[in-house]
Amino acid sequence: MIENVLAATNLYKATRQVERNKGASGIDGMKTTKLSKYILENRSIVLSTIRENRYTPKPILGVTIPKGQGKTRLLGIPTVVDRWLQQAVSQ
Repeated sequence: MIENVLAATNLYKATRQVERNKGASGIDGMKTTKLSKYILENRSIVLSTIRENRYTPKPILGVTIPKGQGKTRLLGIPTVVDRWLQQAVSQ
């Protein structure tokens, strides 16, 4: 199962989807436009930590967003790399 998630075509599709969705930066401050470059430089490290069961997602950035009638709700924003891996799993 994990090899299907980590297949090159699946990861490529996940990269494109995260870049297309854009979105806010997580706690690491990386923008989605920097994801492809990060993957080129660090892909083997990220994939080996996943295969060795040592990967730990980064903390989530909590942001409050306004809701109706003056209420707010907490929105959790993961890092771009964690979003990339989440997308790869969901595909």
